[in-house]
Amino acid sequence: MYRLARSGGSPELLRRLAQRAEGWAGILDGDGTVLQAVAGNARWPGHEAAGLAARAARELTARAAGSYSLDTDACAALLLPLDRTAENHGPVLALVAPKPLPGGLSTLMADAVMPLALSWASESVERKRRRVDLAESRGREAVLHLLMTGQLSIAHQVAGALRPKLPDPVRVCVVECSGGQRDEVARICTDLSGGRTWIVRCPVYARHLILIVPAEEKAERETEREEVPDGPEGTESTGAPGGTEESEGGRALGLAVAGLVEDCVVGVSEEVRLPDTATAYQQAFHALAVARGLPGRHAVFGTAPEPALVVGAAGARWADALLAPLLSHLPRRSQDPGSQELSATVASWLAFSSHATQHLKIHRNTLAARLKLVGELLGLDLNRVSDQAAVDLALRIRATPALPRTGPGDAATHRDLDTVLRAPGVQDWAVQQLRLVDLAGPTAEETLRTWLRCEAQLGPAAVELGISVPGTRKRLTRLEAQLCRSLLQTPSARYDLWLAFRAMDLAAA
Repeated sequence: MYRLARSGGSPELLRRLAQRAEGWAGILDGDGTVLQAVAGNARWPGHEAAGLAARAARELTARAAGSYSLDTDACAALLLPLDRTAENHGPVLALVAPKPLPGGLSTLMADAVMPLALSWASESVERKRRRVDLAESRGREAVLHLLMTGQLSIAHQVAGALRPKLPDPVRVCVVECSGGQRDEVARICTDLSGGRTWIVRCPVYARHLILIVPAEEKAERETEREEVPDGPEGTESTGAPGGTEESEGGRALGLAVAGLVEDCVVGVSEEVRLPDTATAYQQAFHALAVARGLPGRHAVFGTAPEPALVVGAAGARWADALLAPLLSHLPRRSQDPGSQELSATVASWLAFSSHATQHLKIHRNTLAARLKLVGELLGLDLNRVSDQAAVDLALRIRATPALPRTGPGDAATHRDLDTVLRAPGVQDWAVQQLRLVDLAGPTAEETLRTWLRCEAQLGPAAVELGISVPGTRKRLTRLEAQLCRSLLQTPSARYDLWLAFRAMDLAAA
């Protein structure tokens, strides 16, 4: 019995008892609820045995007995409290066996109580620990969601119950692990950062960890420098850990993780203020796409202007006008989503596509209904990349409150995106975005324009390009490394590319 307790715990002990009794064995609480059960005879009606055991458990509790048996014409139920204190009303061991009962069954049952009680107690502690870990993980996920949606004050309030304190400024790292390694990599990240890093298990991608690292942290690490080819323009590649290096927290931590964990890939963002966590996450995700092709499996997002910062006052007024119907929406019923919930839903969908159901913990039908309502409020077709790019840009501008809102301009043109894209600052941004496209080869622009014209769908794009779907995917995968941006996986650079191409077409016209 003790050997079974060490090797298999309470399930193996119950299975042994059920086989010996040629019946049913289980653990029940004082009111007859079955907590765990095993049937040792396939022909034995388990639901009838459970019902008889539940009835006996309730009678044992009512009588405050130290043991109990309940007979029927065909079988008998034997019960013993696991802690041998009838006043506790704790879990009881129940055996239900057909008559006549096997010899020595009650003695075997008494011998099993002590190892079974110890196993059940340790398993109960483990279950509680897992519930605590799950609650903490969900709490961290909630804080990340609040940061992503710009609700900074609430994020600080929720984070106050967890450790460590939210840093500011920060770098965001996205760590891609091999299957089943995420918990171990999280432990390594905690040790490497001395517990100063916010570690969140990504709710969308099961292999990703999201690290919010204090940007000002300095770390000395013993490293052994390797010569690594420079990464594509727009990212910085680094070697594996090794010599002595003093570096910024996010860079050093990402480099150390990539070096210590085999098959682990790390993308690191620029240094940002805490309210810009959503932007930093997208930067880290784009850097991750580049890091997959580097020997060191580590890349840092290079400096790239954010389109929301170059649109000026006209762009801010355009975003306010475009989003006004959504931001002023009042639900008809109290249970319907309000403007803030709808804004968070469309922002999550633009970032994660269909994976937004996992991010928001909602059903896909709920997501579809909310997106339909948002499209109706804004007067846009959210199935089109052009309209998706417009809403994405407007939400990013809206999340940049420092932009001026005053200036000359006709209110009738505030909803005209083309007017915003003709601005000199946006034109310069578009040139910088498409500079790498020109360097990527003669088919790069054609492939990207065709893919975007086909609403970022591989099948129609392949038909229009006259190549296979795998061939189209390979072209886009190569372009990810050359452009230093993620294209096929969300968050994707498709919206920035569409805006850049549109701005250049307007300039050419």
